Amino acid sequence: MTQKMTLLVALSMSSLSLATPTGSATAQVKRGEYLVSFGGCHDCHTPKKMGPKGPELDTERLLSGHPEQMPVTPAPALEGPWMAATVATMTAWSGPWGISFTANLTPDRETGLGAWTEQNFLDAMRTGRHMGRGRPILPPMPWQSVGNLSDQDLKAVFAYLRTVPAVKNRVPQPTAPGRLTAAAPAPVR
Repeated sequence: MTQKMTLLVALSMSSLSLATPTGSATAQVKRGEYLVSFGGCHDCHTPKKMGPKGPELDTERLLSGHPEQMPVTPAPALEGPWMAATVATMTAWSGPWGISFTANLTPDRETGLGAWTEQNFLDAMRTGRHMGRGRPILPPMPWQSVGNLSDQDLKAVFAYLRTVPAVKNRVPQPTAPGRLTAAAPAPVR
């Protein structure tokens, strides 16, 4: 092999190793996938569509949050024991806190978690604040329970979220209780 060819093969192999997770990184991503699945993250963060047996995950929009093109009307009045209502996609929730929209957890840099660091994610899950320092994370997000996971498990969840297909989907900002102006998309972070 010529020296030039050897260099090309070496560069190809090194770029392949950068794109392919190592054994421990693969195990971490698999653990994160397991935790996301077991923890029910898809229940709220993946829009639903009607299938032959009822609502099912929209697999083209996994973990992309509330669809930006879906308008939200005023929530129904809640009476008696009812505390919350949700839209058909199960991505927007209304209750005493106002209206909350599930976040885009995909690695899209503009509308998802693509610009977040691992530390931003850990801080958000521990403090219940966007990126660990912003607005409160609202119900029904169980950040208090998720925040009890070990650092290792939270890092695994974040590693897995970095591997799902990026979906450009700007989720609206929450709406304060009793107010609904057409849910506007969130500003660029």
